[in-house]
Amino acid sequence: MLGSKRRSLVVALTGVLMAVPALAAFPDKPIKLVVPYPAGGLTDILARSIAHSITQSSGQPVVVDNRSGANGAIGAVAVARAAPDGYTVLVSNTDTHAINPSIYKKLAYDPVKDFEPVSLFATVPFALVVGKSNPASADFKTFVAAAKAKPRTLTFASWGVGSASHLGMELVSTAVGVTLHHVPFSGQAPGIQAVQAGHVDAMMLQPGGADAAARSGTAKVLAVTSDKRLPLLPDAPTLRELGVDVVTGNWFSIHVPKGTKPDVISRINQLVKEALADPKVQETFRAQSAMPESSTPDQLGSYVLSEQRRWGAIARAVSASVD
Repeated sequence: MLGSKRRSLVVALTGVLMAVPALAAFPDKPIKLVVPYPAGGLTDILARSIAHSITQSSGQPVVVDNRSGANGAIGAVAVARAAPDGYTVLVSNTDTHAINPSIYKKLAYDPVKDFEPVSLFATVPFALVVGKSNPASADFKTFVAAAKAKPRTLTFASWGVGSASHLGMELVSTAVGVTLHHVPFSGQAPGIQAVQAGHVDAMMLQPGGADAAARSGTAKVLAVTSDKRLPLLPDAPTLRELGVDVVTGNWFSIHVPKGTKPDVISRINQLVKEALADPKVQETFRAQSAMPESSTPDQLGSYVLSEQRRWGAIARAVSASVD
């Protein structure tokens, strides 16, 4: 009698288990990779390189979705409100997760409460560029001297108020004791074009864009913010070489909506690490002076908090804010 009941229970449980579909391995459908900046910029270039590699390794398409605006906030909000299933992923960076909380009086997302950290994937220094026709373009010393001679007269472009480009220049200006006039643009491209045309004096931008501007003969790279010279810009001295103790730049990472399951986060983290080991990805990164750098989710979470404190202090010092 007891054996009969056990057999019945086994049959019943087997029927239940057969009725429940097996959990599919992640990913089993296309992934949307939201880039909160326009196509063609550094964030987009790095993201598309990683997306292509993950598509090859996972067998599922990784589709890049450019949602630009508000210093990356528009794209960040889109991902924060997406389903927490791992199929909508944000390419986050210094702007979206470290600076925006300090400069926006009403930010529509919380970088910590609305997201799960996945992995860091790159760090990129800045390059200080001045228009070639500008008298202050001879070298960094000449640029600083000109700025000191006429405070608030020399201008600099950025890709937005409170962006890493803006605050990066403010950090250097403070270190050398000069005050420049900030002229924000809607992106890196219009900013550097204004510098090349002589409408704005200088800009702090990514090395890849700086190299392109220098090779065109319309701009000159005066310094880089890395800890050592860059292979892409071998003639540009580091700020430390010039006696300015500043090492800074932009960083890029992956975040997913809050509530995404740990096993999905772990899988995306693994896919990012595999992509960073891809020779083609490494080649793309080198061309932009981007250093591949992965992390655990916990390491990224701690890093974001420390970067919020660091960039927040800079933003408050220069009263950078957006209504």
